[in-house]
Amino acid sequence: MGHSKAGAMLCSAVALAGVTAFGCGSQGGGAGGGIQPQQMADALYAVIAADRATYAGQVVDRLVKENAIKATERFKEEKTLPLPAQMLRMGAEHAQKTNSSFSYALLSQWPINQQNKAKTDAEKAGLKFVAENPGKNYYTEEKIADKTYFTAVYPDKAVAAACANCHNEHADSPRKDFKEGDMMGGLVIRIPVNK
Repeated sequence: MGHSKAGAMLCSAVALAGVTAFGCGSQGGGAGGGIQPQQMADALYAVIAADRATYAGQVVDRLVKENAIKATERFKEEKTLPLPAQMLRMGAEHAQKTNSSFSYALLSQWPINQQNKAKTDAEKAGLKFVAENPGKNYYTEEKIADKTYFTAVYPDKAVAAACANCHNEHADSPRKDFKEGDMMGGLVIRIPVNK
């Protein structure tokens, strides 16, 4: 993807997140005229977190409380709603297929699904940092294969009772004492940088 198209997409994401970023708009940017990777990651996180919280609270929790429909892990087979974490994963997979300028994933130190376990040193360090430093994000650069990435890890909290209950009641869950508002893992956003 060209720099101008990627920059335009980023400025749109930044605007959706309600953030004013250096380099967006008609004024132009600084030396590179663009947005720093941390600004892009923070803006993407704001949009992803808002969508997830809205889906969990306004769709899943509301419909479950009204006995209208359940959210289950086997949503296709059972004709139910996908769980909030599954919805996030589907969005991440779709974004990866349609736009290679960034990736994101929901990871945990206590994953039910082993594909959500931290794999890189940056992911492991980030999950540990956000667990030990409430309210703080973790930022670093990492090299994977021959590419350098800006990697950000944001604390992922149980945004609704359904999130905590699902983990606590799941047979494969390594931890069963989550409460609404508890830190359950981290959202990892990875952006390639030119080095």
